[in-house]
Amino acid sequence: MASMTDSRALMDQAERQCRQRGVRFTPIRQRVLQMIADTRGGLKAYDLLDRLTTEHAAARPPTVYRALEFLIDQGLVHRIESLNAYVACPCPEHAHGFQLLICRDCGRVEELHLDTINEQLGRRAHELGFTVQRQTIELLGRCDSCHQQAQTS
Repeated sequence: MASMTDSRALMDQAERQCRQRGVRFTPIRQRVLQMIADTRGGLKAYDLLDRLTTEHAAARPPTVYRALEFLIDQGLVHRIESLNAYVACPCPEHAHGFQLLICRDCGRVEELHLDTINEQLGRRAHELGFTVQRQTIELLGRCDSCHQQAQTS
């Protein structure tokens, strides 16, 4: 879970980015991002919907999915394909690809930006005549904290 300071900084960055791009950062989009940012690891769409309906009784699945689509398009949220969940991007100003480290025990997600990996994959795809539309690199394992905890158990 992001700390209050981290979460507020993320929300401020998101507001600035949307304003600069001339896109609407509606209250529902803000709330969905806030819920994701305040959750350690990934949050599934229906968990978001359950939380959102406690605040907005009229919230329906399309509301959540449209907000998620917007947040992904703006680079504010990433979809964790293997978990069918969503995680806030800690550095939405980073325009390049990313990789996700996912702890299978505690759900912690860390974002990496190893641009050389993305460049190599892009070059090889191009050589093979393949156009990449979306790239997701996820590494599933165990974070150091969970690894140490497992060793002492």
